[in-house]
Amino acid sequence: MTRQNPETHTERSGDTIAAPATPPGAGGVAVLRISGPAARTIGETITGKPLKERVAHFRSFTDADGSVLDTGIALFFRAPGSFTGEDVVELQGHGGPVVQQMLLRRVLSLGARPARPGEFSERAFLNDKLDLAQAEAIADLVASGTESAARAAQRSLEGAFSGRVNALQSRLTELRVFIEAALDFPDEEIDFIAESDVLERLRVVTAEVDALLDETRRGQVLRDGVTVAIVGLPNAGKSSLLNALAGRDSAIVTDIPGTTRDVLRETLSLDGLPVHIADTAGIREADDQVEAEGVRRARAALAAADVALLVIDPTQPEAPQRALREEFPGGVRCIEVINKSDLAGEAPSVDETAGRVVLSARERVGLDGLVRLLHGVAGLADAGEGAFSARTRHLEALRRTREHLARGRQQLQELELPETLAEELRLAQRELGTITGEFLPDDLLGAIFTSFCIGK
Repeated sequence: MTRQNPETHTERSGDTIAAPATPPGAGGVAVLRISGPAARTIGETITGKPLKERVAHFRSFTDADGSVLDTGIALFFRAPGSFTGEDVVELQGHGGPVVQQMLLRRVLSLGARPARPGEFSERAFLNDKLDLAQAEAIADLVASGTESAARAAQRSLEGAFSGRVNALQSRLTELRVFIEAALDFPDEEIDFIAESDVLERLRVVTAEVDALLDETRRGQVLRDGVTVAIVGLPNAGKSSLLNALAGRDSAIVTDIPGTTRDVLRETLSLDGLPVHIADTAGIREADDQVEAEGVRRARAALAAADVALLVIDPTQPEAPQRALREEFPGGVRCIEVINKSDLAGEAPSVDETAGRVVLSARERVGLDGLVRLLHGVAGLADAGEGAFSARTRHLEALRRTREHLARGRQQLQELELPETLAEELRLAQRELGTITGEFLPDDLLGAIFTSFCIGK
């Protein structure tokens, strides 16, 4: 059954759209994609000859007066055997920006309109070529900043995430049928709704939701990364740690306390984990107005972080340094980084249970232990090749699914209301349906696809 978006899809179903499918700028090859009922006619008008399905034609691309705009490859894909499920033509020409614009202008003059961001993927979704989680994985694959994120996005595109969601939907359907049959036939001798049986089924489904929640959280981390704030007293070695992790002199390092006045931000890939690091000013009472502003910004960066690296100088008294932990906002996880191991005469080490690592940022030794701790805190310590990409909205949908299951269980146990349980199960299924796009508000659907790049 083809999905319909009543506010947008109906009025556009007869449109033919076009856009470059390759990034703007100079390059060897540029691809112009055309999708819709007039795609083949436009392609054949520009190339001057019929286009056979799934055959690479080397053709000249001509303007209205017959002059040659470019030469290249023309491909035609007949509906529904295309990415969008519609007739699609791809014109692969030279990658000069002027040539691309001339060719696009010619295509638009023949009746196509410019595609909106993400409109090709949106049409693929609306025409049942892929579900919403798979469509989002296309954007994630394009935007992936690490190999791990790219592999995870590819698995979601192949349906790994959707398959798990659909399996949960099947479990909930079985449970709903079981309960609603008992509600429809209350006089039957066999008690279909024996409480212990229902509760056990609920326990199994809830456990599966919890497992998928954990995996989805890891998938979100692979996609979005974690935000890390490097904090500590002045001269603890915070900027040296940033430079060591970045592998370059990103921050100025001196022996003068208070060198860092502003928040310096870097985005790194640490063994496949995207990390957004903020190197902050040393936190202390400051009389200098500029340093005081730096301290204020440091506290703000700490409040916005997922993880704080509390850098401690073992050559200085530890009590005031560790006292900073009392200022950490709730929800910010902490890793203690005992720096300057070369000066303290302590060998680099890592204590994963305590969340503590000993290293030397200046000598750049012991960093592997810190990266391992960051992976553990991010929940990626055991994430392997089976990871998939996910988004915040997927996490929220799964959390709401679990809330419905918990409420239904409570209603059955405390009030013996199977009718309410049946309704909560229906709502849980609806939440799961928002992940794959089976149930989704039109305004949210539009927001998702407009976040895509043009040509996708």
